Amino acid sequence: MTRSPLRAALCLTALCFAVACLAIPAAAQAQIARGKYLVEQVALCGDCHTPRDATGQPIAAEALQGAPIGVRPVQPMPFSDIAPKLAGLPANYTPAQFARFLQTGQKPDGSPPLPPMPPYRLSKQDAWAVTDYLKSLK
Repeated sequence: MTRSPLRAALCLTALCFAVACLAIPAAAQAQIARGKYLVEQVALCGDCHTPRDATGQPIAAEALQGAPIGVRPVQPMPFSDIAPKLAGLPANYTPAQFARFLQTGQKPDGSPPLPPMPPYRLSKQDAWAVTDYLKSLK
């Protein structure tokens, strides 16, 4: 059976479209993997945002679910007692607001985070990688 040039062109177009669709999830997976690396290996977000058991070990099943800070500064100063939940993104942040927070070190209202949270200045690419990773968690 011979194929018409039109049919061959349509098949080739469909194949190219299918390959392009498969590339999108791979790119998204790479973005999420980059965010996971930044969260877990560079910024060490779990040190504050993951609860600990009675022996001080992180509770893996509750990773990035928010936790009491557990320490206080020696001198009185503004200081957060709780590290908020990051998995799924912090409450009241859109993805764009959170990525901007990671780039500027300012909350949506323009204020800085309370210590011990540092005012990060991530690149746009890294801020979105972290945001996409945290958004992927539940």
